[in-house]
Amino acid sequence: MTTPVAEQDRIESLDVLRGFALLGILLLNIIGFGLISTAYSNPLEAMESSLDVGVWAGVELFAEGAMRCLFSILFGAGVVLFTTGASGKGAALHYKRNFWLLAFGLFDAYVLLWNGDILVNYALAGAVLYWGRNASAKRLAIVAGVFIVLMSLMYAGTQFGMSQAQSAAAQVAASADPESLPAEMHEGATIWNEFESDWVSTPESAAAELAARRDSYVDAFLWNVDKTNEMLFFVMPFFLFWDALAMMLLGMALFKWGVLQGQRSIAFYRNLAIAGFFVGLLANGSEVYRAVASDFALLSVFAQAQATYHIGRLGMAMGWLGVVMLIVKSGAMRQMAARLAAVGRMALTNYLMHSFIGILVFTGAGFALVGELPRWQLYFVVLGIWLLQLWFSPWWLARYRYGPLEWLWRVLTYGKRVENRRV
Repeated sequence: MTTPVAEQDRIESLDVLRGFALLGILLLNIIGFGLISTAYSNPLEAMESSLDVGVWAGVELFAEGAMRCLFSILFGAGVVLFTTGASGKGAALHYKRNFWLLAFGLFDAYVLLWNGDILVNYALAGAVLYWGRNASAKRLAIVAGVFIVLMSLMYAGTQFGMSQAQSAAAQVAASADPESLPAEMHEGATIWNEFESDWVSTPESAAAELAARRDSYVDAFLWNVDKTNEMLFFVMPFFLFWDALAMMLLGMALFKWGVLQGQRSIAFYRNLAIAGFFVGLLANGSEVYRAVASDFALLSVFAQAQATYHIGRLGMAMGWLGVVMLIVKSGAMRQMAARLAAVGRMALTNYLMHSFIGILVFTGAGFALVGELPRWQLYFVVLGIWLLQLWFSPWWLARYRYGPLEWLWRVLTYGKRVENRRV
């Protein structure tokens, strides 16, 4: 079969979940758009009031990592849908589809200035998923679980190693004769000082970054190139790729078990929500408590140094999955569910729209508001984008079968024109 899926064959629950996750991702991405870059991993860089603390804590508890986790789960389910069953596509179309997703991601990262882009990562992880398309749900879940355990151990190791490096740096700084200290201690001090310099800005570095991002599109572009290169060539291969791959494998398993299609009972989704939120809030709550109690010490807030990070985000993702599925199965909030489904059907368009709006609002190509709004006020921008997309997506789909970029992605994938306008 070499044609896109027909509208009547779409699975509503997947679209609703995708729309929900996409809007939720903006709760995190707005930090990268609107604040100095170090504020994403070091919230103390933009923590000016109790309102900022409250907003940060709320996002950390309920959304950080969880929305990206849910989005990755849905991407994994999409690979199963695309490559298996009676309408399953072959390897050539799968990899061609992923190639163009990679192109969209690079456009987002470099041209639309979003160095936190996930599409490149998804395209690369998605390339691996093809080889697991026919694996059993149990095997996929086991492999995903192994990855999650290994990543948690790696994060615990990062916490331990960086704590040792921090201690070494303190001892070197306090020593009256640092030259007499062992070479290992100096190496540890160097590691810590480099790490700290990456995530704790100086007045000079903050001023230089904000000036570049506010001045013009060209200046913002040149600043963003180095940041994007760091994300693509260091952060992604060491952290984000495995993160996405694990959750995609889990998504493939959940789809094969019928969880994402609403094939389980109301009681199942209720229990999933309760268990997910219990685990997620317990893990995330402990992390938030440690952060506040330590006055936001860097190692208490840096995600890749928290052993419970993946447990908390996965728990919250399962909690939200359970809640959304309960809404879909019960028929409650029908109009809102339909709007979320429309947002989900236009996920690529809406995701790139976030970056485009970010350019207009926060860089020198528009209003140059980066660093001007406190953390809590950024969420009025988020609300505005949510309302826009919840209105625009149904409006567009009432006139066209696909979102504009979804249509383009299909044309590029299938190599032929796909009818879009409704008669």
